[in-house]
Amino acid sequence: MTAIETIRRDVRICMFDLYGTVVDMQSGLTRAVTPYLKHKGWAGEPSRLVTWWRRTHFENSMIDGLLHREHIPYREIGRISLSYTLERAGITHTQDEVKRLVAEIERLQPFPDAVEALTRLKQKYRLVILSNGDPDMLEAIKPHLGIEFDRIISVAEAGCFKPHAATYRKAAEIMAVRPDQVLFVANHAFDCVGAKASGMRAAFIDRRRRPYGDWPYQPDLTVTDFRELAERLV
Repeated sequence: MTAIETIRRDVRICMFDLYGTVVDMQSGLTRAVTPYLKHKGWAGEPSRLVTWWRRTHFENSMIDGLLHREHIPYREIGRISLSYTLERAGITHTQDEVKRLVAEIERLQPFPDAVEALTRLKQKYRLVILSNGDPDMLEAIKPHLGIEFDRIISVAEAGCFKPHAATYRKAAEIMAVRPDQVLFVANHAFDCVGAKASGMRAAFIDRRRRPYGDWPYQPDLTVTDFRELAERLV
Protein backbone atom coordinates (compact mmCIF):
# COMPACT_ATOMS: atom_id res chain seq x y z
CA MET A 1 0.00 0.00 0.00
CA THR A 2 1.38 3.42 -0.96
CA ALA A 3 1.80 6.30 1.50
CA ILE A 4 -1.12 8.14 -0.10
CA GLU A 5 -3.39 5.09 0.19
CA THR A 6 -2.41 4.64 3.83
CA ILE A 7 -3.08 8.32 4.58
CA ARG A 8 -6.46 8.19 2.87
CA ARG A 9 -7.38 5.07 4.82
CA ASP A 10 -6.11 5.95 8.29
CA VAL A 11 -5.84 9.72 8.70
CA ARG A 12 -8.76 11.52 10.33
CA ILE A 13 -7.18 14.92 10.97
CA CYS A 14 -5.04 17.22 8.85
CA MET A 15 -3.09 19.33 11.34
CA PHE A 16 -1.27 22.43 10.14
CA ASP A 17 1.50 24.68 11.25
CA LEU A 18 0.23 28.26 10.95
CA TYR A 19 3.03 30.80 10.61
CA GLY A 20 4.78 30.30 7.28
CA THR A 21 2.61 27.33 6.27
CA VAL A 22 -0.99 28.56 6.20
CA VAL A 23 -0.19 32.28 6.39
CA ASP A 24 2.58 34.04 4.47
CA MET A 25 4.80 35.29 7.26
CA GLN A 26 7.77 36.47 5.18
CA SER A 27 5.77 38.65 2.78
CA GLY A 28 3.35 39.89 5.43
CA LEU A 29 6.04 41.00 7.87
CA THR A 30 8.09 42.53 5.05
CA ARG A 31 5.12 44.71 4.09
CA ALA A 32 4.69 45.67 7.74
CA VAL A 33 8.30 46.67 8.42
CA THR A 34 9.02 48.44 5.10
CA PRO A 35 7.44 51.83 5.97
CA TYR A 36 8.91 51.64 9.47
CA LEU A 37 12.42 51.04 8.15
CA LYS A 38 12.00 53.79 5.56
CA HIS A 39 10.98 56.20 8.32
CA LYS A 40 14.10 55.20 10.25
CA GLY A 41 16.27 55.91 7.20
CA TRP A 42 17.58 52.35 7.00
CA ALA A 43 18.94 51.61 3.52
CA GLY A 44 18.93 47.83 3.77
CA GLU A 45 16.53 45.31 2.23
CA PRO A 46 13.42 44.89 4.43
CA SER A 47 12.93 41.22 3.52
CA ARG A 48 16.45 40.43 4.70
CA LEU A 49 15.79 42.07 8.05
CA VAL A 50 12.61 39.99 8.38
CA THR A 51 14.66 36.86 7.65
CA TRP A 52 17.10 37.86 10.43
CA TRP A 53 14.16 38.46 12.75
CA ARG A 54 12.55 35.10 11.99
CA ARG A 55 15.81 33.17 12.33
CA THR A 56 16.54 34.87 15.64
CA HIS A 57 13.01 34.10 16.81
CA PHE A 58 13.45 30.43 15.94
CA GLU A 59 16.80 30.25 17.73
CA ASN A 60 15.38 31.93 20.82
CA SER A 61 12.38 29.57 20.82
CA MET A 62 14.75 26.62 20.82
CA ILE A 63 16.76 28.15 23.67
CA ASP A 64 13.55 28.57 25.66
CA GLY A 65 12.68 24.93 25.11
CA LEU A 66 16.10 23.74 26.26
CA LEU A 67 16.11 25.77 29.47
CA HIS A 68 13.38 23.60 31.03
CA ARG A 69 12.05 26.62 32.88
CA GLU A 70 8.71 28.38 32.59
CA HIS A 71 7.56 28.66 28.97
CA ILE A 72 8.13 32.16 27.57
CA PRO A 73 5.16 33.32 25.44
CA TYR A 74 5.60 33.57 21.68
CA ARG A 75 4.85 37.30 21.75
CA GLU A 76 7.65 37.91 24.24
CA ILE A 77 10.08 35.79 22.23
CA GLY A 78 9.11 37.94 19.25
CA ARG A 79 9.81 41.15 21.15
CA ILE A 80 13.20 39.92 22.35
CA SER A 81 14.11 38.71 18.86
CA LEU A 82 13.04 41.79 16.88
CA SER A 83 14.63 44.14 19.40
CA TYR A 84 17.91 42.24 19.04
CA THR A 85 17.63 42.26 15.24
CA LEU A 86 17.02 46.01 15.09
CA GLU A 87 19.92 46.63 17.44
CA ARG A 88 22.17 44.43 15.32
CA ALA A 89 21.14 46.40 12.22
CA GLY A 90 21.92 49.69 13.96
CA ILE A 91 18.29 50.88 13.94
CA THR A 92 17.24 52.98 16.92
CA HIS A 93 13.91 51.81 18.30
CA THR A 94 11.59 51.84 21.28
CA GLN A 95 9.98 48.80 22.84
CA ASP A 96 6.55 50.19 21.95
CA GLU A 97 7.60 50.24 18.29
CA VAL A 98 8.85 46.67 18.57
CA LYS A 99 5.59 45.50 20.16
CA ARG A 100 3.54 47.14 17.40
CA LEU A 101 5.57 45.35 14.72
CA VAL A 102 5.31 42.00 16.51
CA ALA A 103 1.52 42.49 16.68
CA GLU A 104 1.46 42.43 12.85
CA ILE A 105 1.79 38.66 13.16
CA GLU A 106 -1.87 38.67 14.22
CA ARG A 107 -2.92 40.09 10.83
CA LEU A 108 -1.01 37.83 8.46
CA GLN A 109 -2.90 36.58 5.39
CA PRO A 110 -3.11 33.03 3.99
CA PHE A 111 -1.10 32.01 0.95
CA PRO A 112 -3.19 32.51 -2.23
CA ASP A 113 -3.69 28.76 -2.75
CA ALA A 114 -4.51 27.93 0.87
CA VAL A 115 -8.21 28.69 1.39
CA GLU A 116 -9.54 26.89 -1.69
CA ALA A 117 -7.42 23.82 -0.97
CA LEU A 118 -8.35 23.78 2.71
CA THR A 119 -12.02 23.96 1.74
CA ARG A 120 -11.55 20.82 -0.37
CA LEU A 121 -9.68 19.04 2.42
CA LYS A 122 -12.43 19.93 4.88
CA GLN A 123 -14.82 17.70 2.90
CA LYS A 124 -12.91 14.64 4.12
CA TYR A 125 -10.78 15.58 7.11
CA ARG A 126 -11.06 17.56 10.31
CA LEU A 127 -8.78 20.60 10.02
CA VAL A 128 -6.69 21.65 13.01
CA ILE A 129 -3.92 24.18 13.59
CA LEU A 130 -1.07 23.52 16.01
CA SER A 131 0.88 26.74 16.38
CA ASN A 132 3.72 28.15 18.44
CA GLY A 133 1.60 31.30 18.76
CA ASP A 134 0.02 32.36 22.04
CA PRO A 135 -3.72 31.66 22.53
CA ASP A 136 -4.68 35.35 22.25
CA MET A 137 -2.61 35.76 19.08
CA LEU A 138 -4.34 32.77 17.51
CA GLU A 139 -7.73 34.13 18.47
CA ALA A 140 -6.86 37.48 16.88
CA ILE A 141 -5.82 35.96 13.55
CA LYS A 142 -9.01 33.89 13.07
CA PRO A 143 -10.88 36.57 11.03
CA HIS A 144 -7.95 36.74 8.59
CA LEU A 145 -7.73 33.00 7.80
CA GLY A 146 -10.62 32.80 5.34
CA ILE A 147 -11.79 29.43 6.63
CA GLU A 148 -12.96 28.04 9.95
CA PHE A 149 -10.75 25.35 11.41
CA ASP A 150 -12.23 22.65 13.63
CA ARG A 151 -9.72 23.53 16.36
CA ILE A 152 -6.80 25.92 16.81
CA ILE A 153 -4.32 24.70 19.41
CA SER A 154 -1.49 26.69 20.95
CA VAL A 155 1.65 24.96 22.15
CA ALA A 156 0.99 26.79 25.43
CA GLU A 157 -1.21 23.75 26.16
CA ALA A 158 1.99 21.70 26.35
CA GLY A 159 4.19 24.43 27.83
CA CYS A 160 6.90 24.29 25.17
CA PHE A 161 7.53 25.21 21.55
CA LYS A 162 7.53 22.87 18.59
CA PRO A 163 9.32 20.66 17.68
CA HIS A 164 9.22 19.29 21.24
CA ALA A 165 7.43 15.93 21.12
CA ALA A 166 5.09 17.03 23.92
CA THR A 167 3.43 19.59 21.64
CA TYR A 168 2.34 17.05 19.04
CA ARG A 169 1.33 14.47 21.63
CA LYS A 170 -0.74 17.05 23.48
CA ALA A 171 -2.48 18.09 20.26
CA ALA A 172 -3.38 14.46 19.48
CA GLU A 173 -4.63 14.03 23.04
CA ILE A 174 -6.82 17.15 22.77
CA MET A 175 -8.31 15.86 19.51
CA ALA A 176 -8.79 12.37 21.01
CA VAL A 177 -6.94 10.53 18.24
CA ARG A 178 -3.83 8.41 17.96
CA PRO A 179 -0.79 10.28 16.58
CA ASP A 180 -0.78 8.03 13.48
CA GLN A 181 -4.31 9.23 12.66
CA VAL A 182 -2.93 12.75 12.15
CA LEU A 183 -1.26 14.11 9.03
CA PHE A 184 0.84 17.07 10.12
CA VAL A 185 1.41 19.62 7.36
CA ALA A 186 4.24 22.16 7.46
CA ASN A 187 6.41 24.32 5.26
CA HIS A 188 9.32 23.75 7.66
CA ALA A 189 11.35 20.57 7.78
CA PHE A 190 11.88 20.86 11.53
CA ASP A 191 8.13 20.73 12.13
CA CYS A 192 7.70 17.64 9.95
CA VAL A 193 10.64 16.01 11.74
CA GLY A 194 9.06 16.77 15.12
CA ALA A 195 5.66 15.41 14.05
CA LYS A 196 7.13 12.23 12.58
CA ALA A 197 9.31 11.63 15.65
CA SER A 198 6.20 11.89 17.83
CA GLY A 199 4.34 9.27 15.78
CA MET A 200 2.32 11.40 13.37
CA ARG A 201 2.41 11.24 9.60
CA ALA A 202 3.78 14.32 7.87
CA ALA A 203 3.39 16.27 4.63
CA PHE A 204 6.13 18.69 3.64
CA ILE A 205 5.00 21.76 1.70
CA ASP A 206 8.12 22.48 -0.34
CA ARG A 207 6.97 25.95 -1.34
CA ARG A 208 10.45 27.45 -1.00
CA ARG A 209 12.15 24.68 -3.02
CA ARG A 210 14.59 23.85 -0.25
CA PRO A 211 16.04 20.44 0.60
CA TYR A 212 14.42 18.59 3.47
CA GLY A 213 17.65 17.13 4.77
CA ASP A 214 18.81 13.59 5.43
CA TRP A 215 16.77 13.11 8.60
CA PRO A 216 15.69 9.63 9.71
CA TYR A 217 12.20 11.14 10.00
CA GLN A 218 11.26 11.69 6.37
CA PRO A 219 7.84 13.04 5.33
CA ASP A 220 5.19 10.66 4.05
CA LEU A 221 4.34 13.17 1.34
CA THR A 222 6.10 16.12 -0.30
CA VAL A 223 4.09 18.62 -2.37
CA THR A 224 4.79 22.03 -3.86
CA ASP A 225 1.76 23.84 -2.40
CA PHE A 226 -1.67 23.44 -0.84
CA ARG A 227 -3.34 22.90 -4.18
CA GLU A 228 -1.26 19.79 -4.83
CA LEU A 229 -1.87 18.60 -1.27
CA ALA A 230 -5.64 18.72 -1.79
CA GLU A 231 -5.38 17.00 -5.18
CA ARG A 232 -3.35 14.15 -3.67
CA LEU A 233 -5.50 13.64 -0.57
CA VAL A 234 -9.08 14.23 -1.72
